[in-house]
Amino acid sequence: MKLHSTPTQHYQTVTAYDKDGVEINAVKYDYSLIVMPEMPPVPWPVTSFDTLSADNFAQIDGAKPDVVILGTGDRQRFVHPKLVASLSARHVGVECMDNQAACRTYNILMGEDRKVALALIFQKNN
Repeated sequence: MKLHSTPTQHYQTVTAYDKDGVEINAVKYDYSLIVMPEMPPVPWPVTSFDTLSADNFAQIDGAKPDVVILGTGDRQRFVHPKLVASLSARHVGVECMDNQAACRTYNILMGEDRKVALALIFQKNN
């Protein structure tokens, strides 16, 4: 789905997405990544929802977001609370949703000047 441009183009904005990847400011990514409004997207070493670890969330916590939107792939899944303990200790919410909903939600929160992190999981089929 293509999204319309907004006045937030100087931020990292989701400009399109589909089941295989996401476009951030019209650059296509087909691997798991972390996106924050004022930083370039960074690869996230997550190959599937089932391989998530506390270290993966510690990487996100290092950026000190106020809220994390976790895109869990083609369907919504919920992460175990012990995996997000580092974020919970700082009262950072982690919202789980499918990747498409996560992309839309990230753009809304980013447009409200929230310090939001978008963490997307794109599973690679071998």
